[in-house]
Amino acid sequence: MDFKALVAAAMDIRSRAYAPYSNYHVGAALLTPSGKIFVGANVENAAYPQGACAETCAIGTMIAGGERRLTAVAVIGSGPDLCTPCGGCRQRLFEFGPAETPVAIAAADGTFEVITLGELLPRAFGPNHLPDAPPA
Repeated sequence: MDFKALVAAAMDIRSRAYAPYSNYHVGAALLTPSGKIFVGANVENAAYPQGACAETCAIGTMIAGGERRLTAVAVIGSGPDLCTPCGGCRQRLFEFGPAETPVAIAAADGTFEVITLGELLPRAFGPNHLPDAPPA
């Protein structure tokens, strides 16, 4: 897995984020089994909490592109610390990838650490918990 390329894709889209209120720009890149990378940037709104996280935007792009599974994820913020997905986005990512899905969490300068979705969201509630879950 080329995490440097995935982080670079997230870094590139981060430059297009719309964050006039927090001034914290986030980019996300999702790799799917087909090898396609789908990206998203955070979009803020003056009427909090109507904005959208980068991961949510990337998931929407992935779904619109006809994909439904994650192979790997990268998230990068504009601060000096490693950027992790918020709680809601951790749950959204878990909808499309198993606990073993690698997630590169990155700082503004591109340095990153790879952890798993399961480490980000231990004991997650997912589609497999529902009695009539759609097939993966």
